Amino acid sequence: MRVRKELKEEAEKLGISLREVVEKALEEEIRRAKMEMIKKLIEEALKSTSLREEDWARIIKESRLER
Repeated sequence: MRVRKELKEEAEKLGISLREVVEKALEEEIRRAKMEMIKKLIEEALKSTSLREEDWARIIKESRLER
């Protein structure tokens, strides 16, 4: 990955760690993408079953409490 020279210089002047900023942004994007994938899987599962959203929510909450 390359960062424009002027951006890198400006970040250095301001004491901004490019590595930290990039890692944080990447972590957030990965988290967002995983949540989107899970959301799509749940939507597909809901379409293929007779369970209502409320039932799914209850099942998920119960499984979390069992841990």
